[in-house]
Amino acid sequence: MIHEDANGRDKERDGLFAGSDPFAMAQRWVDTAWQHEPNDANAMALATVTAEGLPNVRMVLLKEIDADGFVFYTNRTSAKGSELASVAKAAGVLHWKSMRQQVRFRGPVEHVSEAMSDAYFASRHPQSRAAAVVSQQSQPLESRKAMLDEVTRVSEQSGGAPERPAHWGGYRIRPVEIEFWADGEHRTHDRFRWTRDTPEAQGWRVTRLYP
Repeated sequence: MIHEDANGRDKERDGLFAGSDPFAMAQRWVDTAWQHEPNDANAMALATVTAEGLPNVRMVLLKEIDADGFVFYTNRTSAKGSELASVAKAAGVLHWKSMRQQVRFRGPVEHVSEAMSDAYFASRHPQSRAAAVVSQQSQPLESRKAMLDEVTRVSEQSGGAPERPAHWGGYRIRPVEIEFWADGEHRTHDRFRWTRDTPEAQGWRVTRLYP
């Protein structure tokens, strides 16, 4: 599975795939993507599942990769928020068409700290904050005008600086599996899967997969 030389380096994984920390590798790929993708290099397809086992997927923005996982923010009463409350597991994929590269990951999900949610919310544009306060995400909406009027009201009422509402916050996917994929000529792609038994486990197993 892993082929190391006398210096402990994996001879199968060099270049794009070099490194012993999959989170650092994922961050490196995202950083590179920002130099090539015209819009939202951090766009991530997020898959969740209902209590009945019906899958659901949508695009969100990956906001941080830290030592514990992949972080995004959303309305906790939305469809994805409700699904994560029922089944606290998710999968994500980042695909960069211009670079012909992809990162996939899956595992249990946890809330980030309140302080972390507060800090990110405060960094957002005031109008985005007002929209987050107003939005009853995934629920029926009478009209776009009704929503925009409410956003204006909340923005004016808060002096242009709405505080984070209780229904909005961050999530962290703590992966037990991360897969890196890069395009190869005539479908001879490179594909490596990193796995560990639990999110708390220190070591990763790395396996090259058939594309």
